[in-house]
Amino acid sequence: MKNWIYIVLIFFWAIPSGFSQLKTYTFEEAEKLSKENPKPFVIFIHTSWCNYCKMMENSTFKNSEIISILNTDFYFIPLDAETKKDIHFNNHKFQFKPNGQNTGIHELATELATIDSQVVYPTIAILQTDFSIAFQKHSFLNAKDLLVILEKIK
Repeated sequence: MKNWIYIVLIFFWAIPSGFSQLKTYTFEEAEKLSKENPKPFVIFIHTSWCNYCKMMENSTFKNSEIISILNTDFYFIPLDAETKKDIHFNNHKFQFKPNGQNTGIHELATELATIDSQVVYPTIAILQTDFSIAFQKHSFLNAKDLLVILEKIK
């Protein structure tokens, strides 16, 4: 009986270590790290109420190939477009801008997610090492499609 318990405990202890975890950064952390190790930034602009955003979080960003390439070749930054926290990035201070009662959008989300005068969630924005926008895409991206994009950019 004791042996069986030990086997079960070892099994449960080993399972989590077999899964890769996506490393996430803040803008400030990624900017600081990029000075010593320049890599493009992948920014996932989302909201808490966006169903397609949740789908990407639970499928695309759980894919082992996506996790591997993002952890190795990019700085991955999730950005809640409705965060009220000030963000200091690229010598600018970006703030939340209210546009009604308990609604608004963060200035940095507007900068990174605006395509054809529209902000849509989710948006993936990829910044080069000089912080210029190399890629933007509104809409859900599955792991296969995102992998193709990441391979082209890296």
